[in-house]
Amino acid sequence: MSMFLEELVVWRETTKEEYAVTDRINIGRAARCSTIAAALFVGLASSAMADVKVGMITTLSGGGASLGIDVRDGFMLAVEQSGNTDIEVVIEDDQRKPEMAVQIADKMIQSEKVDVLTGIIWSNLAMAVVPSATAQGKFYLSPNAGPSALAGKGCHANYFNVAWQNDALHEAAGAHATAEGYQNSFILAPNYPAGQDALTGYKRTFEGELSGELFTKLGQTDYAAEIAQIRASDADSVFFFLPGGMGISFLKQFADNGIDLPVVGPAFSFDQGILQAVGDAALGVRNTSQWGKDLDNETNAAFVASFEEKYGRLPSLYASQGFDTANLLLSAMASADVSDQEAFRAALKAADFDSTRGDFAFGSNNHPVQDIYVREVIKEGDVYTNRTLGVTLTDHGDVHAADCAL
Repeated sequence: MSMFLEELVVWRETTKEEYAVTDRINIGRAARCSTIAAALFVGLASSAMADVKVGMITTLSGGGASLGIDVRDGFMLAVEQSGNTDIEVVIEDDQRKPEMAVQIADKMIQSEKVDVLTGIIWSNLAMAVVPSATAQGKFYLSPNAGPSALAGKGCHANYFNVAWQNDALHEAAGAHATAEGYQNSFILAPNYPAGQDALTGYKRTFEGELSGELFTKLGQTDYAAEIAQIRASDADSVFFFLPGGMGISFLKQFADNGIDLPVVGPAFSFDQGILQAVGDAALGVRNTSQWGKDLDNETNAAFVASFEEKYGRLPSLYASQGFDTANLLLSAMASADVSDQEAFRAALKAADFDSTRGDFAFGSNNHPVQDIYVREVIKEGDVYTNRTLGVTLTDHGDVHAADCAL
Protein backbone atom coordinates (compact mmCIF):
# COMPACT_ATOMS: atom_id res chain seq x y z
CA MET A 1 0.00 0.00 0.00
CA SER A 2 1.22 3.55 -0.69
CA MET A 3 0.20 7.03 0.32
CA PHE A 4 1.80 10.13 -1.11
CA LEU A 5 1.38 13.46 0.60
CA GLU A 6 3.32 16.65 0.16
CA GLU A 7 2.19 18.08 3.45
CA LEU A 8 -0.23 16.75 6.06
CA VAL A 9 -3.04 14.21 5.99
CA VAL A 10 -5.25 13.55 8.99
CA TRP A 11 -7.26 10.39 9.35
CA ARG A 12 -10.54 10.42 11.19
CA GLU A 13 -12.53 7.41 12.41
CA THR A 14 -15.43 6.47 10.13
CA THR A 15 -16.55 3.25 11.80
CA LYS A 16 -15.26 1.05 14.59
CA GLU A 17 -13.42 -1.21 12.17
CA GLU A 18 -13.00 0.66 8.89
CA TYR A 19 -11.05 3.85 8.32
CA ALA A 20 -10.60 6.16 5.39
CA VAL A 21 -9.04 9.53 4.75
CA THR A 22 -11.78 12.06 5.42
CA ASP A 23 -9.90 15.32 5.93
CA ARG A 24 -6.78 16.98 4.67
CA ILE A 25 -5.03 19.92 6.21
CA ASN A 26 -3.01 21.44 3.40
CA ILE A 27 -0.09 23.53 4.60
CA GLY A 28 1.29 23.92 1.10
CA ARG A 29 0.45 22.38 -2.22
CA ALA A 30 -2.36 19.92 -2.83
CA ALA A 31 -1.67 16.30 -1.96
CA ARG A 32 -2.76 13.05 -3.51
CA CYS A 33 -3.14 9.65 -1.90
CA SER A 34 -4.10 6.09 -2.78
CA THR A 35 -5.19 3.48 -0.28
CA ILE A 36 -5.76 -0.28 -0.06
CA ALA A 37 -8.26 -1.31 2.60
CA ALA A 38 -6.17 -4.21 3.89
CA ALA A 39 -3.52 -1.87 5.34
CA LEU A 40 -4.45 0.96 7.69
CA PHE A 41 -2.03 3.82 7.91
CA VAL A 42 -1.57 7.54 7.78
CA GLY A 43 1.45 9.33 6.38
CA LEU A 44 2.66 12.64 7.67
CA ALA A 45 5.36 13.58 5.22
CA SER A 46 6.88 16.29 3.12
CA SER A 47 7.71 15.67 -0.55
CA ALA A 48 11.09 14.41 0.65
CA MET A 49 11.64 11.66 3.21
CA ALA A 50 10.59 12.83 6.67
CA ASP A 51 13.25 13.36 9.33
CA VAL A 52 11.58 10.85 11.67
CA LYS A 53 9.46 7.91 10.58
CA VAL A 54 7.13 6.42 13.19
CA GLY A 55 5.45 3.03 13.05
CA MET A 56 2.27 2.84 15.10
CA ILE A 57 1.03 -0.68 15.80
CA THR A 58 -2.25 -0.56 17.68
CA THR A 59 -5.65 -2.24 18.03
CA LEU A 60 -8.19 -0.74 15.63
CA SER A 61 -10.62 -3.62 15.13
CA GLY A 62 -12.32 -6.28 17.23
CA GLY A 63 -12.30 -6.36 21.02
CA GLY A 64 -10.45 -3.45 22.58
CA ALA A 65 -10.52 -1.36 19.39
CA SER A 66 -11.71 1.73 21.26
CA LEU A 67 -8.45 1.79 23.24
CA GLY A 68 -6.29 1.81 20.13
CA ILE A 69 -8.52 4.35 18.41
CA ASP A 70 -8.13 6.72 21.35
CA VAL A 71 -4.33 6.31 21.45
CA ARG A 72 -4.17 6.93 17.71
CA ASP A 73 -6.44 9.97 17.84
CA GLY A 74 -4.60 11.54 20.77
CA PHE A 75 -1.23 10.99 19.08
CA MET A 76 -2.36 12.38 15.75
CA LEU A 77 -3.97 15.42 17.40
CA ALA A 78 -0.63 16.36 18.99
CA VAL A 79 1.20 15.95 15.67
CA GLU A 80 -1.40 18.05 13.86
CA GLN A 81 -1.26 20.80 16.48
CA SER A 82 2.53 20.92 16.31
CA GLY A 83 2.51 21.78 12.60
CA ASN A 84 5.66 19.67 12.27
CA THR A 85 5.98 18.23 8.76
CA ASP A 86 9.27 16.44 9.51
CA ILE A 87 7.45 13.38 10.81
CA GLU A 88 5.79 10.50 9.00
CA VAL A 89 3.44 8.14 10.84
CA VAL A 90 2.55 4.70 9.47
CA ILE A 91 -0.40 3.12 11.30
CA GLU A 92 -1.49 -0.52 11.17
CA ASP A 93 -4.02 -2.64 13.02
CA ASP A 94 -2.66 -5.50 15.16
CA GLN A 95 -6.15 -6.97 15.70
CA ARG A 96 -5.03 -7.70 19.30
CA LYS A 97 -3.01 -10.66 18.00
CA PRO A 98 0.66 -11.08 19.03
CA GLU A 99 1.58 -12.82 15.79
CA MET A 100 0.07 -9.99 13.77
CA ALA A 101 1.92 -7.38 15.85
CA VAL A 102 5.22 -9.19 15.26
CA GLN A 103 4.57 -9.43 11.52
CA ILE A 104 3.75 -5.73 11.29
CA ALA A 105 6.77 -4.75 13.39
CA ASP A 106 9.09 -6.79 11.17
CA LYS A 107 7.67 -5.10 8.08
CA MET A 108 7.93 -1.64 9.59
CA ILE A 109 11.54 -2.16 10.68
CA GLN A 110 12.82 -3.99 7.61
CA SER A 111 10.75 -2.49 4.78
CA GLU A 112 9.36 0.80 6.06
CA LYS A 113 12.65 1.64 7.81
CA VAL A 114 10.93 3.32 10.76
CA ASP A 115 13.00 5.07 13.41
CA VAL A 116 10.49 4.82 16.24
CA LEU A 117 7.73 2.35 17.12
CA THR A 118 4.71 3.04 19.33
CA GLY A 119 1.02 2.30 19.82
CA ILE A 120 0.70 -1.16 21.40
CA ILE A 121 -2.14 -1.46 23.92
CA TRP A 122 -1.77 -5.01 25.24
CA SER A 123 1.14 -6.25 27.34
CA ASN A 124 1.37 -9.66 25.66
CA LEU A 125 1.77 -7.89 22.31
CA ALA A 126 4.37 -5.54 23.80
CA MET A 127 6.36 -8.51 25.07
CA ALA A 128 6.26 -10.01 21.57
CA VAL A 129 7.47 -6.83 19.84
CA VAL A 130 9.51 -4.53 22.11
CA PRO A 131 12.59 -6.68 22.92
CA SER A 132 13.21 -7.45 19.26
CA ALA A 133 12.63 -3.86 18.16
CA THR A 134 15.02 -2.35 20.68
CA ALA A 135 17.62 -5.05 19.97
CA GLN A 136 17.56 -3.85 16.35
CA GLY A 137 18.37 -0.31 17.44
CA LYS A 138 14.84 1.12 17.22
CA PHE A 139 13.25 3.37 19.81
CA TYR A 140 9.97 2.19 21.32
CA LEU A 141 7.70 4.70 23.07
CA SER A 142 4.86 2.97 24.90
CA PRO A 143 1.59 4.90 25.13
CA ASN A 144 0.01 2.17 27.24
CA ALA A 145 1.35 -1.33 27.97
CA GLY A 146 3.96 -1.40 30.74
CA PRO A 147 4.73 -5.03 31.65
CA SER A 148 6.98 -5.55 34.66
CA ALA A 149 9.36 -7.68 32.57
CA LEU A 150 10.33 -4.55 30.60
CA ALA A 151 10.71 -2.36 33.69
CA GLY A 152 13.20 -4.50 35.61
CA LYS A 153 15.86 -6.84 34.27
CA GLY A 154 14.41 -6.56 30.77
CA CYS A 155 14.66 -2.76 30.61
CA HIS A 156 16.39 -1.17 27.63
CA ALA A 157 17.87 2.25 26.98
CA ASN A 158 15.72 2.64 23.84
CA TYR A 159 12.45 1.70 25.56
CA PHE A 160 10.46 4.51 27.17
CA ASN A 161 7.04 4.05 28.75
CA VAL A 162 5.03 7.27 28.67
CA ALA A 163 1.96 5.87 30.44
CA TRP A 164 2.89 3.88 33.56
CA GLN A 165 4.41 0.64 34.69
CA ASN A 166 1.56 -1.87 34.82
CA ASP A 167 1.55 -2.22 38.61
CA ALA A 168 1.14 1.50 39.36
CA LEU A 169 -2.60 2.11 39.14
CA HIS A 170 -3.29 -1.18 40.92
CA GLU A 171 -0.89 -0.26 43.72
CA ALA A 172 -2.85 2.96 44.06
CA ALA A 173 -6.10 0.98 44.21
CA GLY A 174 -4.71 -1.22 46.99
CA ALA A 175 -3.60 1.83 48.93
CA HIS A 176 -7.04 3.40 48.49
CA ALA A 177 -8.83 0.23 49.60
CA THR A 178 -6.66 0.14 52.72
CA ALA A 179 -7.42 3.81 53.43
CA GLU A 180 -11.14 3.07 53.09
CA GLY A 181 -10.83 0.39 55.76
CA TYR A 182 -11.59 -2.65 53.59
CA GLN A 183 -10.34 -5.83 55.21
CA ASN A 184 -11.21 -8.65 52.81
CA SER A 185 -11.03 -8.12 49.06
CA PHE A 186 -12.00 -10.44 46.23
CA ILE A 187 -9.69 -9.74 43.28
CA LEU A 188 -9.71 -10.80 39.63
CA ALA A 189 -8.00 -10.00 36.32
CA PRO A 190 -7.34 -11.62 32.92
CA ASN A 191 -4.56 -14.17 32.74
CA TYR A 192 -1.96 -12.28 30.71
CA PRO A 193 1.04 -10.13 31.72
CA ALA A 194 -0.92 -6.97 32.57
CA GLY A 195 -3.48 -8.98 34.55
CA GLN A 196 -0.76 -10.70 36.52
CA ASP A 197 0.90 -7.35 37.22
CA ALA A 198 -2.48 -5.93 38.27
CA LEU A 199 -3.12 -8.43 41.05
CA THR A 200 0.52 -8.28 42.17
CA GLY A 201 0.31 -4.50 42.36
CA TYR A 202 -2.92 -4.50 44.36
CA LYS A 203 -1.58 -7.04 46.83
CA ARG A 204 1.63 -5.04 47.26
CA THR A 205 -0.22 -2.13 48.93
CA PHE A 206 -3.46 -3.67 50.24
CA GLU A 207 -3.03 -4.42 53.92
CA GLY A 208 -6.11 -6.61 54.36
CA GLU A 209 -6.80 -10.26 53.48
CA LEU A 210 -8.03 -11.83 50.24
CA SER A 211 -11.32 -13.72 50.17
CA GLY A 212 -10.61 -14.87 46.63
CA GLU A 213 -8.23 -14.40 43.71
CA LEU A 214 -9.09 -15.35 40.13
CA PHE A 215 -7.54 -15.12 36.70
CA THR A 216 -10.07 -14.94 33.88
CA LYS A 217 -9.64 -15.58 30.17
CA LEU A 218 -8.44 -12.64 28.08
CA GLY A 219 -11.42 -11.46 26.05
CA GLN A 220 -13.96 -13.25 28.29
CA THR A 221 -17.50 -11.83 28.26
CA ASP A 222 -19.48 -14.18 30.55
CA TYR A 223 -18.65 -13.79 34.25
CA ALA A 224 -21.48 -15.79 35.81
CA ALA A 225 -19.11 -18.27 37.48
CA GLU A 226 -16.83 -15.57 38.87
CA ILE A 227 -19.74 -13.51 40.18
CA ALA A 228 -21.17 -16.60 41.87
CA GLN A 229 -17.85 -17.08 43.67
CA ILE A 230 -17.86 -13.45 44.78
CA ARG A 231 -21.41 -13.81 46.11
CA ALA A 232 -20.46 -16.95 48.04
CA SER A 233 -17.35 -15.36 49.57
CA ASP A 234 -17.01 -13.26 52.71
CA ALA A 235 -15.55 -10.33 50.78
CA ASP A 236 -16.18 -6.77 51.90
CA SER A 237 -14.89 -5.30 48.62
CA VAL A 238 -14.10 -6.24 45.03
CA PHE A 239 -11.06 -5.23 42.99
CA PHE A 240 -10.94 -6.03 39.29
CA PHE A 241 -8.87 -5.17 36.25
CA LEU A 242 -10.81 -5.93 33.08
CA PRO A 243 -10.04 -3.41 30.32
CA GLY A 244 -12.23 -2.62 27.33
CA GLY A 245 -15.24 -4.80 26.60
CA MET A 246 -14.34 -7.21 29.39
CA GLY A 247 -14.98 -4.49 31.96
CA ILE A 248 -18.27 -3.53 30.34
CA SER A 249 -19.52 -7.12 30.50
CA PHE A 250 -18.40 -7.69 34.08
CA LEU A 251 -19.82 -4.46 35.50
CA LYS A 252 -23.21 -4.94 33.86
CA GLN A 253 -23.46 -8.55 35.05
CA PHE A 254 -22.23 -7.65 38.53
CA ALA A 255 -24.88 -4.92 38.84
CA ASP A 256 -27.62 -7.20 37.48
CA ASN A 257 -26.81 -9.75 40.19
CA GLY A 258 -27.51 -7.19 42.90
CA ILE A 259 -24.32 -7.80 44.90
CA ASP A 260 -23.99 -4.93 47.36
CA LEU A 261 -20.22 -4.64 47.68
CA PRO A 262 -17.99 -1.63 47.00
CA VAL A 263 -15.94 -1.94 43.83
CA VAL A 264 -12.44 -0.54 43.35
CA GLY A 265 -10.41 -0.70 40.18
CA PRO A 266 -7.95 1.05 37.89
CA ALA A 267 -9.04 3.62 35.33
CA PHE A 268 -8.83 1.01 32.56
CA SER A 269 -12.13 -0.46 33.72
CA PHE A 270 -13.86 2.90 34.29
CA ASP A 271 -12.57 5.11 31.53
CA GLN A 272 -14.50 7.44 29.28
CA GLY A 273 -15.28 5.05 26.44
CA ILE A 274 -16.32 2.25 28.77
CA LEU A 275 -18.60 4.29 31.02
CA GLN A 276 -21.12 5.16 28.32
CA ALA A 277 -21.70 1.46 27.68
CA VAL A 278 -21.90 0.55 31.38
CA GLY A 279 -24.26 3.34 32.41
CA ASP A 280 -25.66 3.69 35.92
CA ALA A 281 -23.98 0.50 37.12
CA ALA A 282 -20.69 2.41 37.34
CA LEU A 283 -21.94 5.47 39.25
CA GLY A 284 -20.03 6.11 42.46
CA VAL A 285 -17.27 3.62 41.75
CA ARG A 286 -13.80 4.77 42.84
CA ASN A 287 -10.96 4.17 40.42
CA THR A 288 -7.31 5.13 40.20
CA SER A 289 -5.58 6.99 37.38
CA GLN A 290 -2.59 9.18 36.61
CA TRP A 291 -4.88 11.42 34.53
CA GLY A 292 -8.33 12.98 34.60
CA LYS A 293 -10.05 15.40 32.28
CA ASP A 294 -10.42 17.84 35.20
CA LEU A 295 -6.74 17.99 36.21
CA ASP A 296 -6.03 21.68 36.65
CA ASN A 297 -3.27 22.61 34.23
CA GLU A 298 -3.28 24.62 30.98
CA THR A 299 -2.05 21.78 28.79
CA ASN A 300 -4.78 19.43 29.97
CA ALA A 301 -7.56 21.99 29.60
CA ALA A 302 -6.46 22.77 26.05
CA PHE A 303 -6.12 19.06 25.21
CA VAL A 304 -9.61 18.17 26.50
CA ALA A 305 -11.22 21.07 24.64
CA SER A 306 -9.41 20.47 21.34
CA PHE A 307 -9.95 16.69 21.43
CA GLU A 308 -13.68 17.11 22.03
CA GLU A 309 -13.91 19.72 19.27
CA LYS A 310 -12.10 17.56 16.73
CA TYR A 311 -13.56 14.14 17.49
CA GLY A 312 -16.93 14.95 19.05
CA ARG A 313 -16.29 12.99 22.24
CA LEU A 314 -14.52 13.46 25.54
CA PRO A 315 -10.95 12.13 25.62
CA SER A 316 -10.11 8.99 27.55
CA LEU A 317 -7.06 8.05 29.56
CA TYR A 318 -5.73 6.33 26.43
CA ALA A 319 -6.18 9.47 24.33
CA SER A 320 -4.22 11.51 26.88
CA GLN A 321 -1.42 8.94 26.77
CA GLY A 322 -1.29 9.05 22.97
CA PHE A 323 -1.17 12.85 23.11
CA ASP A 324 1.65 12.86 25.65
CA THR A 325 3.60 10.22 23.71
CA ALA A 326 3.53 12.32 20.55
CA ASN A 327 4.57 15.45 22.43
CA LEU A 328 7.47 13.61 24.06
CA LEU A 329 8.64 12.51 20.62
CA LEU A 330 8.23 16.00 19.18
CA SER A 331 10.22 17.49 22.07
CA ALA A 332 13.10 15.10 21.36
CA MET A 333 12.96 15.92 17.64
CA ALA A 334 13.31 19.60 18.49
CA SER A 335 16.67 19.10 20.20
CA ALA A 336 18.32 16.05 18.62
CA ASP A 337 18.62 14.10 15.37
CA VAL A 338 17.19 10.59 15.55
CA SER A 339 20.27 9.30 13.71
CA ASP A 340 22.36 10.30 16.75
CA GLN A 341 20.95 7.67 19.08
CA GLU A 342 22.79 8.84 22.18
CA ALA A 343 21.61 12.43 21.78
CA PHE A 344 18.06 11.42 20.86
CA ARG A 345 17.90 9.06 23.83
CA ALA A 346 19.01 11.86 26.14
CA ALA A 347 16.39 14.17 24.65
CA LEU A 348 13.66 11.60 25.32
CA LYS A 349 14.92 11.04 28.85
CA ALA A 350 14.75 14.79 29.55
CA ALA A 351 10.98 14.70 28.91
CA ASP A 352 11.00 18.40 28.06
CA PHE A 353 7.33 18.71 27.14
CA ASP A 354 4.11 19.91 28.75
CA SER A 355 2.20 16.84 29.86
CA THR A 356 -1.56 16.62 30.29
CA ARG A 357 -0.70 15.25 33.74
CA GLY A 358 1.26 18.30 34.85
CA ASP A 359 4.58 17.26 36.36
CA PHE A 360 6.17 14.37 34.47
CA ALA A 361 9.59 12.74 34.70
CA PHE A 362 11.20 9.41 33.89
CA GLY A 363 12.73 7.22 36.55
CA SER A 364 16.01 5.37 36.16
CA ASN A 365 14.29 2.62 34.13
CA ASN A 366 12.59 5.01 31.67
CA HIS A 367 9.19 4.63 33.31
CA PRO A 368 7.17 7.53 34.73
CA VAL A 369 7.49 9.02 38.18
CA GLN A 370 4.11 10.67 38.70
CA ASP A 371 1.14 11.25 40.98
CA ILE A 372 -1.70 8.71 40.95
CA TYR A 373 -5.21 9.97 41.72
CA VAL A 374 -8.50 8.57 42.95
CA ARG A 375 -11.49 9.36 40.72
CA GLU A 376 -15.21 8.80 41.15
CA VAL A 377 -17.67 7.95 38.39
CA ILE A 378 -20.33 10.64 38.05
CA LYS A 379 -22.87 11.83 35.50
CA GLU A 380 -22.66 15.25 33.87
CA GLY A 381 -25.92 15.81 32.03
CA ASP A 382 -26.28 12.72 29.86
CA VAL A 383 -22.58 11.84 29.94
CA TYR A 384 -20.95 9.42 32.36
CA THR A 385 -17.47 10.53 33.33
CA ASN A 386 -15.01 10.81 36.23
CA ARG A 387 -14.16 13.55 38.66
CA THR A 388 -10.84 13.62 40.45
CA LEU A 389 -11.06 13.37 44.24
CA GLY A 390 -7.41 13.61 45.24
CA VAL A 391 -3.92 12.12 45.16
CA THR A 392 -3.38 8.59 46.46
CA LEU A 393 0.30 8.11 45.61
CA THR A 394 2.68 11.06 45.18
CA ASP A 395 5.72 11.01 42.85
CA HIS A 396 5.17 7.29 42.43
CA GLY A 397 7.77 5.21 40.61
CA ASP A 398 7.90 1.42 40.43
CA VAL A 399 9.66 -1.27 42.42
CA HIS A 400 11.10 -2.90 39.30
CA ALA A 401 13.49 -0.02 38.67
CA ALA A 402 15.81 -1.54 41.28
CA ASP A 403 16.39 -4.49 38.93
CA CYS A 404 17.10 -2.34 35.88
CA ALA A 405 20.76 -1.91 34.97
CA LEU A 406 20.37 1.45 33.20
